[in-house]
Amino acid sequence: MAEETKKRVVVVGAGVIGASIAFELQRRGLAVTLIDKAEPGRGTSYGNMASIALDFVAGSGPSTWRKMPGWLLDPEGPVWLRPSHAAKMLPWFLRFLAAGRPSRLRAIEDAGMSLSQRALGDFRQMLEAIGASELMTEEGCLAIYETEAEFTADRGHLAMMQRYGVEFEVLSNGAIQYYEPALSPSIAKAVLLPDNKSIRDPYQLVVKLAEAAKAAGAAFVSGAVRNIERRGDGTAVVLLEDGSRIEADSVVLAAGVHTRFLAEKLGEPIPLETERGYHTQIMKPGISMRYSMIWPARAFMVTPTAGGIRVGGNVELAGLDAAPDFRRPRVLVRHAQRALPGLKLEEATDWMGHRPALPDTIPIISPSSKMPGVFYATGHGHLGLTYAATTAQLIGDMVTGLKPPLDITPFRIDRY
Repeated sequence: MAEETKKRVVVVGAGVIGASIAFELQRRGLAVTLIDKAEPGRGTSYGNMASIALDFVAGSGPSTWRKMPGWLLDPEGPVWLRPSHAAKMLPWFLRFLAAGRPSRLRAIEDAGMSLSQRALGDFRQMLEAIGASELMTEEGCLAIYETEAEFTADRGHLAMMQRYGVEFEVLSNGAIQYYEPALSPSIAKAVLLPDNKSIRDPYQLVVKLAEAAKAAGAAFVSGAVRNIERRGDGTAVVLLEDGSRIEADSVVLAAGVHTRFLAEKLGEPIPLETERGYHTQIMKPGISMRYSMIWPARAFMVTPTAGGIRVGGNVELAGLDAAPDFRRPRVLVRHAQRALPGLKLEEATDWMGHRPALPDTIPIISPSSKMPGVFYATGHGHLGLTYAATTAQLIGDMVTGLKPPLDITPFRIDRY
């Protein structure tokens, strides 16, 4: 394709979603410009839990409703709502409750699993294309349960996985330590998820994606986007805060929670909220782990990644501007030490990031309903890494006019 005939595409946001999209569009022969105010991978993608999680979990539903009051009242619970942010959260919470109705829940699970069922294959293909297959581990994930009651409480989720064909194996106490010797004998049950792989360093993944896109001809612009306009001839004009302008045929908005501000300016507001997540990266943990580990009852993960062990998870609802509360990740470390008695807290750093969360748990992967040539890829919540390669494939098809391989109706921006 001659350089002058290439379709110009601007991708806003250089996290794992934006970098994956930029690479996919560039390899399809488009002329891509990737824009972010920070270097690729330095935002929320920097601190994710490095997990390819194929067992989709709808955020809302009767089981969540029953647990939510206790979570909110527990100062060490998995969900914390800052009182100063409560009023602003009310419209989002009402949509969250509506998404958990039994009549709606199955459709949400169908949509989430339609992405999850493609995720591992698409991810492997993407890693191979950038020459980084070694970044994915071959070990899976262990979901742990301290008591039989915890295991029983999660049976609904196990039944959902069985319904969609997700492979898993239930382990009793003796077998658990065979798979992960560092786990405490007090853990009563575990579920082995062999296909829930991990990434050895999620930040390096984004760096390699951006480098691969650049090597194929993509450009990177450092700056903040303030608006998008469309001229009479159909050309999109991306306006940056410093006054510069970039012309394009198409624009993809993949700026995480910040996408909501651009969507508002385009006249299609979306209920995108930040679920603040924390992690502690421990570089001298005193133990080694083969598998990542999730404790469903306490809503956190432990993953061997980035040269150490990362403990993270939970949800803090406090908006974009509130200062981090680094007491939160230390609560998670204490929980982790209960499951992993040998875990030490040496050479540790704490981090906080903003997951872009929609009330129905499934992302927006969609053309704009207001401006032709604009596309959205946001709201992936806890599954940004998991869905990155599949989202890139779907956006690539939309931008180039191909029919996506799955029904994108559940992910449309105008579903609210």
